[in-house]
Amino acid sequence: MTNMITFYDLPSKKDGVEGWNANTWKTRLSLRYKGLPFKTVWVEYPDVESTLKAAGIPPTSQWPDGRPMYTLPAIVDPSTGAALADSLIIAEYLDKTYPGDKPLLIPTGTKALQAAYIEAVHTSLSTLFQFLLGRTCETLLNPSSDEYFRRTRKEYMGIDVDALAPQGERVKEEWKNVEAGFGKIATWLKADEFAMGNTVSFADLVVTAFLEWCKNAWGEDSQQWKDVASWHDGRWGKLVRNLEAY
Repeated sequence: MTNMITFYDLPSKKDGVEGWNANTWKTRLSLRYKGLPFKTVWVEYPDVESTLKAAGIPPTSQWPDGRPMYTLPAIVDPSTGAALADSLIIAEYLDKTYPGDKPLLIPTGTKALQAAYIEAVHTSLSTLFQFLLGRTCETLLNPSSDEYFRRTRKEYMGIDVDALAPQGERVKEEWKNVEAGFGKIATWLKADEFAMGNTVSFADLVVTAFLEWCKNAWGEDSQQWKDVASWHDGRWGKLVRNLEAY
């Protein structure tokens, strides 16, 4: 199909992993939920800026030194000429351009609610990063992306990926904090399966994207993934299973 959407994603060196990055998973899930055909262009971290510039996709932020920051996910839609980055912006665009016969990713009148929920999810799951960043470099990133990821996090964000992971007794303590973060989200949801009740929305895809990152970084047979999938009466494993079709 000549008018197929082009979706830019980060590749993995791990066999059987279709995509690993939580941010790009948000858009991969969005496209599939809408039932839109797309092709994936795999881009290593050092090539993101040049690739997106060439495609006419704008930056989404700035580096600490003021340079524009180009990030994934990103799409180009030849049907409309749209060239976009940022998963929430892309979700809004897909709803407007392709309303389709499924519920909107961001139901009418819920944009502020969805944005607040997503921000709260990111805050609640921030304790995950210490367990995931080093593991991501070890198991998922190809050499050029591995080097870029470690260097830029240290240069611009002051994060030493190799020093993040807790050691000794702190492992159990921090792992309890991760469980508590998921617990906050479970408390918000209560008996509802999804953030909007019984209807899938973009907020649910965001949580699922984090879970996919966990599963791919640690491995489906790892104790870490088994823990997360089983927490809060198996809610998180069930969410991934319920959205497997996407």
